[in-house]
Amino acid sequence: MESLTNTDLASSQTSKYLIIGQGDIGLAVTNVLAQQQLKVTGLARGERQSYDLNEQVDYLQADALTLTAEQLYQFTHIAIIVTPDGYETKNYKHTYLGVAQHVANLADQLPKLQRVVFISSTGVYGQDNGEWIDDTVVPVAPKREASKYILQAEQALQQVFAERAVIIRPSGIYGEQRLMRLRQAKEADKAPMPVSAWTNRIMDTDLVTIIVKVLTLSASEPIAPMYLATDYAPVTSYELMVWLCNKLGTTPPAVLSETDKAQVSGKRLHSNIPRDWLQYPDWKSGYMHILQAIEA
Repeated sequence: MESLTNTDLASSQTSKYLIIGQGDIGLAVTNVLAQQQLKVTGLARGERQSYDLNEQVDYLQADALTLTAEQLYQFTHIAIIVTPDGYETKNYKHTYLGVAQHVANLADQLPKLQRVVFISSTGVYGQDNGEWIDDTVVPVAPKREASKYILQAEQALQQVFAERAVIIRPSGIYGEQRLMRLRQAKEADKAPMPVSAWTNRIMDTDLVTIIVKVLTLSASEPIAPMYLATDYAPVTSYELMVWLCNKLGTTPPAVLSETDKAQVSGKRLHSNIPRDWLQYPDWKSGYMHILQAIEA
């Protein structure tokens, strides 16, 4: 056991991490790795001063689609945490699928690369009748064209990197700076809502923890090929909104119609995230934290 521990320690000291994408999540992941005294490089197209990076972070200003094998050669771990420039389908194809295919095309020239982590989306599941989904369920083809490109990006990496590719599929991300549901709950004139539309949540800080954990798991630790990055409490959008309205002292929305009461939509995700990775294992604890932070 001692030799394994020493090997893992040596591995962590020689590992070099590249985080492709410095949006809210990618930036936070990069900074956490730096805080853990790991060798990490953040990559984005903007200038370094555009990002609040830890001073220990190396920075590479580049378009991920133009990366060369020489630029990637040193890295043992790569995380792809990209967001499209816009919500048009072509942007998803260009960003998610484009970057994944580009990295996959360079695989034969990257002998040091031990793990590629791709941040996907639970939108790749086309299931939409309230089904329970766990990590063993194969996605039905998503109706949304953009989600099809995200699924194709997963497959491009899996086909080339096999067990070295790890997929993380986050559900609805919320947090102190992601307050869409709270803004809706505060609205005076709320649109009626269906009562059986299922949704799933993950706090943004928990998502960052999950990504860091998956990136830094040692070779001696078990790792899943795919993680459903969601909490342990699926909820209907209606129940969530009523709960928030009660906490805020606002009027809850009306039910859409008697007909819609019987129509179940969405999906219920069964998380395979270890519970000790989550600070907020259910949406109530997460939103209570946000409400208390707002009041402070």
